[in-house]
Amino acid sequence: MKKFIPLIIIALLMLTAYFFGLGDYFTFDSLKANRQKLLSFTESYPILSPLLFITLYTIVVALSLPAATLLTLFGGFLFPLPLSTLYVVIGATFGASLLFLAAKTALQELLRKKAAPFLKKMETGFNQNPASYLLFLRFIPLFPFWLVNLAPAFFNVRFRTFLWTTIVGIIPGSYVYTQAGSGLGAIFDNNEGFTLSAVFNIQMRIALIVLALFSLLPILYKRYASKR
Repeated sequence: MKKFIPLIIIALLMLTAYFFGLGDYFTFDSLKANRQKLLSFTESYPILSPLLFITLYTIVVALSLPAATLLTLFGGFLFPLPLSTLYVVIGATFGASLLFLAAKTALQELLRKKAAPFLKKMETGFNQNPASYLLFLRFIPLFPFWLVNLAPAFFNVRFRTFLWTTIVGIIPGSYVYTQAGSGLGAIFDNNEGFTLSAVFNIQMRIALIVLALFSLLPILYKRYASKR
């Protein structure tokens, strides 16, 4: 029965998402229309509101719904930094871990077929140094987030390696987006448009690239040592 536990949890999350119609709320218009209610709720329920947000984020990531970026921005709007970043990291880690464990157990063959077109491209990196390669993929999203959650399971990466690289690797991007989300109130008040390109200015892009290069150093050193 143990191998079916991740599958059961994901199925329950799917039913929850469908029952509450979560997809209808992931729009800027919806946030703008309900922002006072949401802000009042987070102020009135300082413990319950983060738990609900983390649960919602877990559902989005575990089901690979294309709403994680928007939800991260919403988290930055609803909660103060650095708590908003912390809540995003916790929710994303829980959701990613569920998907990873599902790929290791009951859903292995089904999810392997879904990820198959990309696995060959990732094989070398995971075989050389899985921890560094995972960090690199977290810092620089060369592949979709759902794929980076699945692929390590097919290359026999240990769960603890997956766990710590996920936590560390998603902190910079989560901070960037929650910081951007904290400014949504002013954008709504001024009726300005919001673009994701404005979030990743040149300084932030350079910082993330430097972090990614540092994550590749063990792989480069291993290649150098093998040649020597």
